[in-house]
Amino acid sequence: MASIDFWFSIGSTYTFLAVMRLSQIAAKSGVEFDWHPFNVRAIMIEMDNIPFAKKPVKAAYMWRDIERRAAKFGLTARFPIPYPLTELEQANRVAVLAAAEGWCAAYTVAAYERWFVNGEAAGSEPNLSASIAAAGQDAERVLKMANSEAGIDALYAATDEARGLGIFGSPSFVVDGELFWGHDRLDDAIEWQTNLDRATPG
Repeated sequence: MASIDFWFSIGSTYTFLAVMRLSQIAAKSGVEFDWHPFNVRAIMIEMDNIPFAKKPVKAAYMWRDIERRAAKFGLTARFPIPYPLTELEQANRVAVLAAAEGWCAAYTVAAYERWFVNGEAAGSEPNLSASIAAAGQDAERVLKMANSEAGIDALYAATDEARGLGIFGSPSFVVDGELFWGHDRLDDAIEWQTNLDRATPG
């Protein structure tokens, strides 16, 4: 089955629109998605690209845009939500561990749902432990591993890998080295993968 690399960072607002639809899109399109969490904030700081923190007009547009798109996709979201996340790194350290162990999608969906619907900041309590539990994992074990030196290094390594692929934002989709940035480029990524599959003999 065709597979697309889904690069995301918990803490990205527009990533909500991809995370909450991805399993449905995968089932409909027949394309699998490999979930790759990383620290988008680190890359954006390096690029001096902080889009909303000091730009209230642009921030207001972002929230209204997400609200419109969420309604279009049938997603529940209750605004305002806590933003920016103070524990973005911790949220993504857990996600990196989850990806290695095979429960990343369940954790990430739960984290975004509690963030956008319940108003609980992802990466902080009570969202953090509840989202880990929703993925069927023991929060004490997971947090110990995620916040260990190895867990910190794993997020650095994932972010370095994203950087090496030319990724600068979340969500991003990579198909055979081709980069598609933004939840609204998901259909393009699927089309690119489909065309590759058609061009491949057998």
